[in-house]
Parts: sequence; structure tokens; C-alpha cells
Amino acid sequence: MKKIMLSVVAVMCLAGFSSLSFAEDMGSMKDEMKGEMKGEMKGMKGEMGEMKGEMKGMKGEMKDKTKGKHDEMKGETKGTKDDMKGEMKGAMGK
Repeated sequence: MKKIMLSVVAVMCLAGFSSLSFAEDMGSMKDEMKGEMKGEMKGMKGEMGEMKGEMKGMKGEMKDKTKGKHDEMKGETKGTKDDMKGEMKGAMGK
């Protein structure tokens, strides 16, 4: 009976130590995965920064195009306005 109790206690101790080592392994795995995730997040942030830069460039190009069209139209209307002013002054002067 004493031998059986001794062997039961020994098995319980081994089970306790193995669960402790399992917990340590899980803790180290958690730290490893956390490090990997942080690395991936940094990579994704870099990609997002590049995409933002591209979008800003595209926005600037579009802004320049519309501004150019606006200036062109403004020049056309100014020319017609000046012509009309000249005609009106000529008509009023007579």
C-alpha cells in the first residue's frame, strides 16, 4: 500500500512539473508570436505610408489639371469681356 501511494504521489508530482513546463512553453510562444505580429504591423504601416504618398501625388496631379483648366477658361472669358467692353465703349462713344 505504501508503494502504491508513493508511486501515485510521484505521478502527481510529474504531472505538476509537466504542466509548469507546458505553461512556460506557452508563455515563450506568446512572446514569440507577439514579436512576429509587431514586425508584420510595422511592415503594413510602411505599405500604408507608401500608398498615402501615391494618393497625395495623384491628388496633386488632379488639382493641377483642374487649376490649369480653370485658368484657361478664365483667360478666355477675360478676352471676350475685354472685346465686349471695347464694343460697348465704341457704341456709346458714337
